[in-house]
Amino acid sequence: MRRSSSHQLIGVLALAALALPVLAGRAQQATPDTREPASRAAVVLTWNQAQREAGFAGMETLFRTRTVRASSSPRPLANGQALAAFAAGGARADGFERFVTEQKIAGVLVLHDGQVRLERYALTGGPRTRWHSFSVAKSLTSTLVGAAMKDGFIESLDDPVTQYITALAGSAYEGVTVRQLLTMTSGVKWNEDYTDLKSDVARMYAEPPDPGVDMTVSYVRKLPREAPPGTKWVYKTSETNLVGVLVMEATHKPLAEYLSEKIWRPYGMERDAEWMVDDIGHEQGGCCLAMTLRDLGRFGHFILDGARIGGAAIVPDTWLAEATRNQIAALSPGAGYGYQWWPRDDGTFEGRGIYGQTLHIDPQRRLVIVINSAAEQPTGRGQGQARQDFIAAVKAEIDARR
Repeated sequence: MRRSSSHQLIGVLALAALALPVLAGRAQQATPDTREPASRAAVVLTWNQAQREAGFAGMETLFRTRTVRASSSPRPLANGQALAAFAAGGARADGFERFVTEQKIAGVLVLHDGQVRLERYALTGGPRTRWHSFSVAKSLTSTLVGAAMKDGFIESLDDPVTQYITALAGSAYEGVTVRQLLTMTSGVKWNEDYTDLKSDVARMYAEPPDPGVDMTVSYVRKLPREAPPGTKWVYKTSETNLVGVLVMEATHKPLAEYLSEKIWRPYGMERDAEWMVDDIGHEQGGCCLAMTLRDLGRFGHFILDGARIGGAAIVPDTWLAEATRNQIAALSPGAGYGYQWWPRDDGTFEGRGIYGQTLHIDPQRRLVIVINSAAEQPTGRGQGQARQDFIAAVKAEIDARR
């Protein structure tokens, strides 16, 4: 039986009160028996600034995770010509410092043609720090769908979801396709308001799941449908979590293991990543993958190179073109939604996560920009514009010196 909303809120706030003492002692890794499953992760939405800055750099000490094994031979990132305008005394130095300070930036990495042009750490960040990616993880989960198709585990994006996740049979997800999960157009009713602890996204990460059932499946199979499948877009972390469950069911492997097998080890990531799991050990496909700034940059370059390793693509030939273009009508001027990527009209695309996490990929310029942060609010037009202004400034400097 589920807890009432009032009991849920009390539990969330109680865990929040405990978070800082735990973080203060995170030098000693918490044992798996003391860490919380993902179904207690709504506490993150209640953290204050100090808790965010410490917690985003140590989520694996608070929550249960599965390790994504890295390579024994990391792919080197060569230093290119530094973007002098952003260095001390440079023309853009003051604006860059304001951006870092005001947006609570933990790390910035700019890769141009695979070379490091700008790298900066602040807050509790550093080259070895694993930072919480939030919804940037969605773009990695989407790529694993492409890998599962290439490997023959998933036959078609037009397959019904219930073919893979049988526990959804008879729910509002009956008749929804894999493609509609990827584009978040299932028509299932959902509220993703991070500031409301009664919203679906908060409740999914706060209420105990049915025993032995995946956390997300347990929650969403009770939801109603509000529109026919394929007709309405609503941003839903739950649906990328379901994409992750689907990949696990199709491959018969944990997401962390499949990510390590297909990308993390063969492409040469330098440090193990950690992926948050629920009560039964299922990774959260829509969230909660902690990795270093440089490894996220490597992933961006992997995508820039056509998801190829050793000259061979791990996804179908048309996958990236489809995944990174608008699959639905534009949501705002210059932007839309693909398969868990945010395409823009200028040919660039992004992975985005709350509190300012950004993976920006510009194929024309052969450019990857990664931003880790602990912004004061989960989302906001102002902080989003600040990130885009910084990205535009980087491109202006690169273009001016070609």
